[in-house]
Amino acid sequence: MINQTLLQQLPSHLFWDIDISNADDYLMKRLIIERSFSMGDFDEIRKVINYYGIEVIKQEIALAGYLDKKTLNWLSIFLKIPKKNFKCYSRIQSQQTHWNY
Repeated sequence: MINQTLLQQLPSHLFWDIDISNADDYLMKRLIIERSFSMGDFDEIRKVINYYGIEVIKQEIALAGYLDKKTLNWLSIFLKIPKKNFKCYSRIQSQQTHWNY
């Protein structure tokens, strides 16, 4: 893995919709962090943490547009960030829901 970018070290199924050969790890950090934590395994998450550092991850993941409920709950506990500080959680709370019969 000499001179490989982070995107090249992560599995391609996480980034099926982008061309990773021309992608920039720094410019795409929120997407990389969001997809790795949502769909990656612990080895992939570890690579992302080692590459960006926990503080950058905390800043970027809090701004994620969407996280499923399980990932949001786990990240809230793991990163010690209240759910209300996540953008995606605030967005869910502000959306009206239909009656569930």
